[in-house]
Amino acid sequence: MELVRGIHNLKAQHQGCVLSIGNFDGIHLGHKAVLSRLLIESKRLNVPATVMTFEPQPEELFLGKNAPARLSRLRDKFVQLKKLKLDRLLCVSFNQKFANISAQNFIEVLLIGKLNVKYLVVGDDFHFGYQRKGDFQLLKQAGEKHGFEVVDTQSLTQHALRISSTRIRDFLALGELTEAATMLGRKYSIAGRVGHGKKLGRTIGVPTANLFLKRRVAPVSGVFVVSVLGINAKIYQGVANIGTRPTLNGERQQLEVHIFNFEGDLYGSQLEVVLEKKLRDEVKFDSFSELKIQIDKDIKQAKQWHLLS
Repeated sequence: MELVRGIHNLKAQHQGCVLSIGNFDGIHLGHKAVLSRLLIESKRLNVPATVMTFEPQPEELFLGKNAPARLSRLRDKFVQLKKLKLDRLLCVSFNQKFANISAQNFIEVLLIGKLNVKYLVVGDDFHFGYQRKGDFQLLKQAGEKHGFEVVDTQSLTQHALRISSTRIRDFLALGELTEAATMLGRKYSIAGRVGHGKKLGRTIGVPTANLFLKRRVAPVSGVFVVSVLGINAKIYQGVANIGTRPTLNGERQQLEVHIFNFEGDLYGSQLEVVLEKKLRDEVKFDSFSELKIQIDKDIKQAKQWHLLS
């Protein structure tokens, strides 16, 4: 699957496509229903199946720290969309300049001029352009004028109306991983590159791989039984803490995973940590020694869960 980062990187060969526009946060079963239809239309019209998404997500620009937690980063979306055999992912930089583009220019310059859209799928509540003046009806009118069909996602997901990124986010916040997985069509996971932490885990015999979540606020926090992918083509078992590490006066959110029966250098590696079961919430202990006692309990519980699962 081709990744096009930015409108400025669209070339003549990118003209002519079927297109769906949205955040696609999580790539859940509702999204997959829409994208399966997109693939059908792609074959019918013999043009590439393209997804347009935004980075950052619009709410993150407008709401800042008050924006909802994200289910997936751009890399995660790319991986899931590639599995669905989409042809192209167009990632548009959503900044104030782009937000100020008029709805008419969005249609004429981007959808028609740059992409020459043949079939378009958007949410029926989709708004675009300066002051969100563009809507589904405006797109329908443009489609009638320029010869492309416009359909809404709701008409393609009648069986999946109850599925939404918001509901999945709520389930994850409550630690209800099974319910979230049912809507996602897979277990929820967090991927990232291993960086250098304070290495305090080594001092108590519990080394961890640290995945920094950067600007993203994770929709989950606490201690989890996990499986770890990305090492030697094997699936490893482990236990992970997701949060700010309050006992150690941490500030930025990160994921620390202790991988069972593994020794080696993982710095710079790209790992995927699959959440299997929530053990407990993140707690601030009075001392590091108390934290160590709890970590030992967490490890024992996680190993027991893996043994019985």
